[in-house]
Amino acid sequence: MPNENHFDYIIIGHGLAGLQLALGFMNDDELKHKKIALIDPSNKAVNDKTWSFWETGSSKWDTITEKSWKTALFHSKKQSLSIHLKPYTYKSIRSIDFYNWSKNTLQQSVNTHFIKDVIVSTSETDIVSVQGKNGLYTANHVFDSRMPNNFNLEGSKYTYIQQHFKGWIIETETPYFNPKTFTMMDYRFQHQNSTSFVYVLPFSETRALIEYTFFTPETVSESVYDAAIKDYIDNHLQIDNYKIDETEMGNIPMTDYPFWTHNSKHLTKIGTAGGWVKGSTGYSFKHTEKNVATIIKNIKNGQEPSHNLFQKKYKLYDKIFLKVLETNNEKGVWIFEQFYSKNAISTMFRFLDEESSFTEDLKIMRSLFSWNFISAFIKVLIRR
Repeated sequence: MPNENHFDYIIIGHGLAGLQLALGFMNDDELKHKKIALIDPSNKAVNDKTWSFWETGSSKWDTITEKSWKTALFHSKKQSLSIHLKPYTYKSIRSIDFYNWSKNTLQQSVNTHFIKDVIVSTSETDIVSVQGKNGLYTANHVFDSRMPNNFNLEGSKYTYIQQHFKGWIIETETPYFNPKTFTMMDYRFQHQNSTSFVYVLPFSETRALIEYTFFTPETVSESVYDAAIKDYIDNHLQIDNYKIDETEMGNIPMTDYPFWTHNSKHLTKIGTAGGWVKGSTGYSFKHTEKNVATIIKNIKNGQEPSHNLFQKKYKLYDKIFLKVLETNNEKGVWIFEQFYSKNAISTMFRFLDEESSFTEDLKIMRSLFSWNFISAFIKVLIRR
């Protein structure tokens, strides 16, 4: 008699990584017949974040993309840039739209099972036993999006920069925003000379996400975000009448911690817990899509799911960038000034997408050449 609680694959957590991975299984002709369980204590019924990314042309995400832009603005106290993104488009997706679309799509498959439970522990033999508060489940392989139990970077040899932020989605009575252009970074509103900036996504002439973001080792009190956003709206945008429709707040780890060392023969860490967040930027949406494609390919080829998931040269680049931000956080403005003003957008995006050629890598390095990067490079080499 078949065990109803045994699955080919269990995915612990159905956030960005878990749902994209399940969609990857469902959409592959060879793997769509596999029995999949997605286990999470939440129904994912709340809009808890906004994902933004760039890509060329159209994609499967266009049906749930809330807004897209072809022009970006960059501001610092020294210069202002209007950056035409062609051939790329910058796109934004509300998490609730992604959750709903993904769940509705996956529920069309008889082989995909959603289970609401809190996972207490996992143990591995020839299969993996997954103990939840409501039951015991087993699988041939488990993909786990939970952070490692012993994850603690305090006093460790790894660099840890926190991308922490709060955003308000506001609606105005009269038109104020240009919905054709978004603000990538506005450093004219720094907090105490740190790497901190305003990020603006105008969804229409009367509605926009205004977010205050830090790339710093330490966090700040919530009042700091609120004061900065209010100052930006009142004194820079000079908007008198508006209402706050939604707020979002988060903290994304930007680190060189080797999450993949927690993988084993029958268990693979995914998402933030798998090191899928780009260490130097915090972007994750397209990196997740690429990693899912690699995992599906590896499984079909009989290899470990995480085989060749990361490229060493980009991990080295991220280490150097993070070390600069850790030791000279005030240099963040200069770094991004150089990055955006001295490189073609196609070079920058290919570099951040980890698809650049060695020649393009050299162009990026030349634009950022300074003693701070040389010093960071030496520290990284010594630490390795």
